[in-house]
Amino acid sequence: MTTNSHVSVRQACQAVNLPRSSYSYKPKPKHDEDLIDALNSLVSQHPSIGFWKCFHRLKRQGHRWNHKRVYRVYTQMRLNIRRRSRKRLPARIKQHLFQPCSINQVWSLDYMSDTLWDGRRIRLLNILDDYNRQILAIEVDTSLPALRIIRLLEQLKESRGLPKMIRSDNGPEFLSTKLGNWCKGNDIEIAFIQPGKPTQNAYVERFNGSLRRELLNAHVFTSLEDIRQRSRTWMEDYNNDRPHQSLKNRTPMDLLTENYKLATMSEAEIGSAGEQPDRNSSSDRNVEVGAEKKPPLSLKHFESTCL
Repeated sequence: MTTNSHVSVRQACQAVNLPRSSYSYKPKPKHDEDLIDALNSLVSQHPSIGFWKCFHRLKRQGHRWNHKRVYRVYTQMRLNIRRRSRKRLPARIKQHLFQPCSINQVWSLDYMSDTLWDGRRIRLLNILDDYNRQILAIEVDTSLPALRIIRLLEQLKESRGLPKMIRSDNGPEFLSTKLGNWCKGNDIEIAFIQPGKPTQNAYVERFNGSLRRELLNAHVFTSLEDIRQRSRTWMEDYNNDRPHQSLKNRTPMDLLTENYKLATMSEAEIGSAGEQPDRNSSSDRNVEVGAEKKPPLSLKHFESTCL
């Protein structure tokens, strides 16, 4: 305007209603490099502190920046956004997936998720005996915290006994202190797989695939009772009638029955190989009378968890 219309600066500012002080203002560069370095140093050493902790720490270090300047730089660096600290898990040692030689040596636990017809999310807790691939329990509910795991294991303790080892992933329910204390009190070792390595828990992962393909993806569930009933029916078929390729086309209960027969035969061979005591000897009669007779193995004990 001053060039084209040949008017003075005063007249031009008056025409556009602009104060002459604003027209003549020259911005001063902000030298915040020292403040930025100081904030970065504080945040790297103390990631969880907020603005006022930073400000008072800087003040104690002898810096004379006021809180308005510190807050301006603090927000420009986007330090006011809450930073989610990554949960650090203890180092997990790779453990080979070995084949147990008898029942109740290793149980595998894992969670699955699905939805009902009305959109509600549900969770399934699967417990598998790695020896004969027998599914011991499929617990279904909208929430399955660590206390539900303990309650389910207590139920299995009454009917089948407890394992020597439990293999699971690093889910929060399995990392729970309550579950850890319960396992410690029952002399159970918890073997955690490495994060992102589901193949280290391959037995239950293989079972999850079968459950997903043959049950969850094949039906639409209208309620919790519906999926619980269907899962019980599927579980009975899985343990008693469904042949498993990894078991040479036998069922889990077939392998359990064979294990019972071998144990019974071994006990009979040990009894027949022993020397017959002298019936006329008084000392042998005393030993025979005082000795307790060991009860024979029962198939009901092996099949106590079969539905």
